[in-house]
Amino acid sequence: MDLKTAKVTGSQSLDNSEARWIKLKKITYNDPLAKPRDWESAERTTRPAGSDIDGVGIIAILQRANGRQEIMLQKQFRAPVDKVCIEVPAGLIDSGETAEQCAERELLEETGYVGKAEETSCVMFNDPGFCNTNLRLVRVEVDMSLPENQNPQPNLEENEFIEVFTVPLVTMWEEMKKLEAEGYAIDARIGTIAEGVELAKRLGVKL
Repeated sequence: MDLKTAKVTGSQSLDNSEARWIKLKKITYNDPLAKPRDWESAERTTRPAGSDIDGVGIIAILQRANGRQEIMLQKQFRAPVDKVCIEVPAGLIDSGETAEQCAERELLEETGYVGKAEETSCVMFNDPGFCNTNLRLVRVEVDMSLPENQNPQPNLEENEFIEVFTVPLVTMWEEMKKLEAEGYAIDARIGTIAEGVELAKRLGVKL
């Protein structure tokens, strides 16, 4: 498998009646001056009833025996940008599932690693000027001393092509710069985490 051989071969308009995962909406609203306005929006159609999120992003931290902390990342081709993206493991939430349960399940399915959810973020909106898609980031600790994490095997769906890799948390910013220079697209969640780590280093915040 070579992710870089994937490419977009065509593009055309999609009617809402043909869409399986999203729909387009025209929103009317009043601005702060009470002036009526219109807005175009995309919306997921997969959020389970009773859930406040569409899915989760997983900040999986590997604790090495030498004390080094690494973050688990993925390479995955994304057709909307026609590039291989650098991402955190992520997935849509199932009905009746908590964010923590979803994170542990998706991590196991996509990477083969067993982890324990430690902390969950507030609800985050990916691109609120364009769509209502949202998620929670869940920090998951991966104990590399566990037998089940010695030879992890993912359980990917037929249409999933994912490469898993890790980078040291303290050099994440530099690694993202290198990957961008190599032609990869950097997911906003990854970029934000990298910027946060770098900012903490520059300001002397203890990591």
